[in-house]
Amino acid sequence: MDIIYEDNHFLIINKRPGQLSQSDKTGDKSVLDLSKSYIKKKYKKNGNVFLGLVNRIDRPTSGLLILAKTSKCLERMNKVLRLREIKKIYFAITEKGPINNTGKLVNYLKKNEKKNKSFIVSKDTKGAKKSILTYHLIKRLNNYHVLKINIETGRHHQIRAQLSNINCPIKGDIKYGAKRTNIDKSICLHSTSLEFIHPTTSEMLKIEAKFPDSKIWNSF
Repeated sequence: MDIIYEDNHFLIINKRPGQLSQSDKTGDKSVLDLSKSYIKKKYKKNGNVFLGLVNRIDRPTSGLLILAKTSKCLERMNKVLRLREIKKIYFAITEKGPINNTGKLVNYLKKNEKKNKSFIVSKDTKGAKKSILTYHLIKRLNNYHVLKINIETGRHHQIRAQLSNINCPIKGDIKYGAKRTNIDKSICLHSTSLEFIHPTTSEMLKIEAKFPDSKIWNSF
């Protein structure tokens, strides 16, 4: 487990692609499970360990996860997210490049629970949620394109759905239009940076995570 930051209030982990953020029906070990075991062993805690997941990352996605060590910290961090007082940067490798090198995408998304997929819908659709991101084309590779993304809202599969909508599916993401899967079943989307004011110390934190160690991520 790759621990990027730890203090008395929270842990920040660089999640590997393929890892669960939290347990699901598969029964596979999640980052949350592993982190609880780490806390219990390191601090010799008896009984249950409290850890609250502040943000979530899809299983095939990699990058930064925040886990609160106390309920008070979890409550404060949830407020930070709700008020959009956190800067979240992702990098995506896409099969096609956008028409414009920079842009802002504003759409309304609705999650289909049965398909576990988000669709872009009209503003007046019941259950639709406004979704905002900005992107910048960083580099063109031989067959792919690297985008830096600032996500303002945190909707279900937001980046995946919005990039697919402009004909820029993420490499490996067949659910949203990619031609083929990656060998390890990951998708090339990585939560690279989080920047926010520490809810207890008022210190400005900027946390960064290395890219996954793979040929495609090492190519730029």
